[in-house]
Amino acid sequence: MRDIILLLTTIVILGCADSSPPPIDMEHLNSPESESLDLPFSEAVRVGNTLYLSGQLGHIPGTMDLVPGGVGPETEQTLKNIKATLQRHGSSLDKVVKCTVFMADIKEWPAMNEVYRRFFGPKYPARSAVGGGELALGARLEIECIALVDSQVPEGESL
Repeated sequence: MRDIILLLTTIVILGCADSSPPPIDMEHLNSPESESLDLPFSEAVRVGNTLYLSGQLGHIPGTMDLVPGGVGPETEQTLKNIKATLQRHGSSLDKVVKCTVFMADIKEWPAMNEVYRRFFGPKYPARSAVGGGELALGARLEIECIALVDSQVPEGESL
């Protein structure tokens, strides 16, 4: 009987123990350039070894000015901005697993693809494209990405 009481007491004590999940390893990341723009979102958020980038436009870094010339030059600048953001936070274009492309006019999809292919491939990330709406700053497109990060980041770099 004493053993049964001891067993039941142990079960009750273990059942009352804190069973909450471990804290999520999440970090909100910004560069000095993005902080200087005082925008209400993070440049990227790292959760574990996954990096979620906010949508990027074809703006000149550190400014709100879009590169001139339309969807081709904007796509190139957008992808350069994405590449720099990934590298700043411990990733790279070859670790991108998913992109979402938002386009002001889906008819410009072929011109966007022409530039996009130069940055990714031949093993392209998964991708969705949506068209038909106005974008921030009058941009022709916006691209957001999800990428993997190395678990070890070189000393002196942020993760």
